[in-house]
Amino acid sequence: MAFGRRRKTMAEETAGADAAAENAPAEAADTAGTGSGSGQAEAAGGPYDVSERSSEEGYVDLGALRIAASQGLQLRLEVEEKTQRVVAVTLDLEGSSLQLQAFAAPRSETLWDDIREQIGKSVASQGGTVDELSGTFGTELLAKVPALAQDGSKGYRVARFVGVDGPRWFLRGVFGGPAAMNPDAAGPLEEVFRNVVVVRGEQPLPPRDLLQLRLPRDASPLPRPDKDAAKPAAPERGPEITTIG
Repeated sequence: MAFGRRRKTMAEETAGADAAAENAPAEAADTAGTGSGSGQAEAAGGPYDVSERSSEEGYVDLGALRIAASQGLQLRLEVEEKTQRVVAVTLDLEGSSLQLQAFAAPRSETLWDDIREQIGKSVASQGGTVDELSGTFGTELLAKVPALAQDGSKGYRVARFVGVDGPRWFLRGVFGGPAAMNPDAAGPLEEVFRNVVVVRGEQPLPPRDLLQLRLPRDASPLPRPDKDAAKPAAPERGPEITTIG
């Protein structure tokens, strides 16, 4: 598993669609497909609360999130330039991406309904559309924002939003690339999302505050690849790459 860090200016509450839709690859307008969708923890398994999976064995510890190690999985931390705070982690696998953020939530309320509404407004402000679907993790959103495809034709940037309300936390995932539209391509990253463990902590936090992420303690430098070597088709990664384990 590889690890990277990329600087990125983001607002403290990043439940909107702007950043994720901006980084999603543009698809031709007539080829943008449909995604699969679903709502809280209706799917078998996780994501999990740390009380359900307390062992750290086989996981990368990012503070508020623990990610199960997987062959070929690469991680990038999204850093807010002004505060140097880690605000999200993006996982790259087989040409697709999954951005994760965890938020504090009220003990007796859920956040996903309100956040879906906010995402819809954000996408609409960019001239895009949002479809609400039922899929693997409950109610999901498929967002399409107008953009130019690589051949210069009109198309869309597509992002698939999923959300899970846990005990005093909310976990949001944004699928990009083929995983946003193709259920078969989404499978590997859906399994990664399903195995995420959220560590809420006991400290009191206002609802929607981001739970703190951090660099893994055992990260070490990764040799730079041969510039003449063939490069696999994968999302852009940050310049600082380290390997874990």
